[in-house]
Formats: sequence, C-alpha cells, structure tokens
Amino acid sequence: MGLDFPRDPADAVHVATSFWSSVNRRSFLAGSGFAPSAFATPVIRWLVAPADESPDRRGGIQVGRVDLDELREAADHARRWDSKYGGGNWKANSVTDCLDRRAAPLLKGTFSDAIGRELFSVTAELSRLAGWTAFDVGEHDAAQRHFIQALSLARAGGDMQLGCYVLTTMAMQSLMRGFASEAVDMASGAFTHAKGHAAPRVLAFTKLIEARAHARANDPRAASRALAASESLLGRADEDSSDEPAWIDFYSYARLSADAAEIFRDLRNPRAALAWNQRAAAMPPGVFTRSVGMRLAIVGTAHLQARDLDHGLELGHRSVDILARVQSVRAQDYVREFNTALAPWRREQVVREFIHRTRTELRIAA
Repeated sequence: MGLDFPRDPADAVHVATSFWSSVNRRSFLAGSGFAPSAFATPVIRWLVAPADESPDRRGGIQVGRVDLDELREAADHARRWDSKYGGGNWKANSVTDCLDRRAAPLLKGTFSDAIGRELFSVTAELSRLAGWTAFDVGEHDAAQRHFIQALSLARAGGDMQLGCYVLTTMAMQSLMRGFASEAVDMASGAFTHAKGHAAPRVLAFTKLIEARAHARANDPRAASRALAASESLLGRADEDSSDEPAWIDFYSYARLSADAAEIFRDLRNPRAALAWNQRAAAMPPGVFTRSVGMRLAIVGTAHLQARDLDHGLELGHRSVDILARVQSVRAQDYVREFNTALAPWRREQVVREFIHRTRTELRIAA
C-alpha cells in the first residue's frame, strides 16, 4: 500500500487516495524500518519520464481556484507548525486528514488542464509534507510511502521542479538513514533531469543535499564541489527570484551556511564547520525552533571535535533547552551524535550530568 508508482495519472490518483484513506483510518500499520530498495522503481520511472501530459479530468465535483487556495493554506500552516513544534505536533500531523478528506475528492473531480496541474502540484506538496512529518518522528516506512506518492502526483501534474524537490527530499531521508551512496545518486539524478526546467534556488537545494550525502560518505572533495555549485546557483537565484515557487523560499544563504557547518562536522573538519557557522545568520527560535536546536547540537559537536569541551557543553545545554519543547526524533538524533562526541570526557562529572539530562528530558538512551 502506497509503494506503487503508476505510469498513468488516473492510476496515480487511485493509488494515492487509497493509501491516504488507509493512513487516516489507521488501517495502515507502519513499521519503523527504512528500505532504500522501495525507492528504486519510483526513482527510475521519474528519471525516465519526469513529467506527464495534460491532467484534465471529467468526474465528480467541479474544482476551482478557491479549492486550490484552501489546500495551499493548509500546506503553509502545516509547514510553519512543523518547523516550530516538530513533526509530532498534532497540527503538523493533520496533513494526512487533509489529504484524505479534502484533496482526494478534488482529485476525483472535474477540472481543466490548468487547474488540474495546480491541483496535482499542491496535493503533491501536501503529500511531501505528510512524509516529512512522518520522517521527523521516526516513522520511516510511512514517510517513504508519502514521498513516493508525492513524486507520482508531481509527475502526473507535469511539475518537474516539484518532482526534483520531492526526489531531493527522498535523497535526504536516504542519507539520514545511512544510505549516503544512494542519496548521492538520487540528488544527482534529480539535478540532471530538472536542469533547464527548475528555478535556480530549487537546483541549489538539490546540490546542497548532494553535498551533505558526499560528506556522510566521507568524500570531502565531492562535498566541496557540490556545496560550491549550490552557492553559485543560490547567487543566481538571489539576483532574480521572480519565477520560483513559494515552497523553496526557505533556502537562503543563511540556510546554506548552517548546512555547510553540518557538512564539515560530518567530515570531522571543525575549523571549517565553525567558520561556516559564523557566516550563518541567527534564526529566531520562535519560528524555526527545531532547526535552531539542531544547529546548536551540530556546532557544539564541532567544538567537541576541536577539543573544546566548555563551549561544546554550553551549546549542548542550549540545544536541549530548545528541543525539549519539540516533538522530533530527527532532532534527537543530533543530540545523540553530540553525546557520542563526548566519549573522551565520559568520566567527568559535568558530562555525566549532561548525558543524564538528555536521558530524562529527551529520553535519549545513554
């Protein structure tokens, strides 16, 4: 359920709506595992034909622009609440209900080619958000299925740049689950096929995730090349952002700099990581709560790699202060990595106290 990637747009609607219904009824029992092989067929089919033809349809209710605006508003609300409170927050999780009760009937309705393309695109973004929130709370099986349906609907609507973004998100899930090589291939394929069709900021983000995957694979040269390409594309985007989609507006130079700090932390190059962090503008905790908490853990880990326990622990405590208010397994993974970097000082009292704090406040096993 939810793993199929049909070639025909009508079949894509049937598969997606059936999956959303099962999730909303809680009859889909998601496991906690991640299978990179589940992405194989969807990725190949998207790479072969990333955009479909006219999605116009004659069926049930008449779909209009008011319906599209409602779905976009739902996506915007879910995105903000996810950033502030994590994927486990009830409002971020309400996306699956929106997909089943609002989007599914519209996809089975009557619409023109122009309305249909927008409908498929906004529904694909909602499905991507549902996958992202599931990924954030550690429901990787469900996340994969939502991502696959998002890619399928983006293709059915002929939205190549949204397909590129969804495939990039799938690559990010792969690299975070330990499959860096597969993530490199997915991000590289998304970039190659969307080049010439996607806005520079979309392509820049794809190169950023490729750089992160190379770093996880411990390839500093390839990571630096991809990061430089992302920075160059971002410069082009900042010169003219008139035609880019709203869902990519989060990717700024500040985000690139923050992710670059993570890239060099993964490469165990604390000097470069801390230098990049200095370039990253401060993010307001009330808006990007989870991101701020994760960034503090990343930079704290870089300080530990530089053998600076005092600064590392200071940032570690600030990270826990923030992440204790966020429902995000993914964010907790960054604190686990921080705790691992504390290994040389495990016998020190301040370190034992910090690890005890993460165990009691974040439920992170020692």
